[in-house]
Amino acid sequence: MARTAKREKSAGKGLKLEAHQVILKPVVTEKGMFQSEAFNQYTFKVNPASTKEDIKNAIEKLFEVSVEKVATQTRKGKPRRYKFTYGRTKAWKKAIVKLKGDDKIDFF
Repeated sequence: MARTAKREKSAGKGLKLEAHQVILKPVVTEKGMFQSEAFNQYTFKVNPASTKEDIKNAIEKLFEVSVEKVATQTRKGKPRRYKFTYGRTKAWKKAIVKLKGDDKIDFF
């Protein structure tokens, strides 16, 4: 028996986050500063529940720039030890945002 109507997939938006809830903080490292100067790419620690579209909209709203591309990574927590207790640091989500044209974000 064949189905006559296909089910539509839901968008699955889930949480609706504000811009300041999506972007947690910039990741300022030597590599990040080089990327910002050479390739116009900036790195941020973001909410793990946020999508690339959420990140793009938040950056454009908070910093008033145009975003060309967003790449995300889910970073695994590092193993840590305190005396005889073993554990891990928290996993976190990182976003690398490439800006269009001559747009810049000034951190300092």
